[in-house]
Amino acid sequence: MMAVISRFIAMLLLVVPGLMATYGFLAMKDAWFAQFDPAVGFLWWKFALGLVLFAAGVAFIGGWIFFRDRKRNYVAPRFRKKRKKG
Repeated sequence: MMAVISRFIAMLLLVVPGLMATYGFLAMKDAWFAQFDPAVGFLWWKFALGLVLFAAGVAFIGGWIFFRDRKRNYVAPRFRKKRKKG
């Protein structure tokens, strides 16, 4: 039972940043297309919030994939962990 709960928590750790990045992208899209409505104008606060959420979500997922691949030795030689000689 404990393994099921830990896998569910691990899945949530990836789903939540994915949802953040999705909402951030949609907020930036809405702010961009709002500029074509003369009554609304460009929504800078919505675009900035969307950019922050999108960048944070993508950075978290990208970092998770990078460190997982680094642990399994799937990365290029320049990204592998440095080993001390001797």
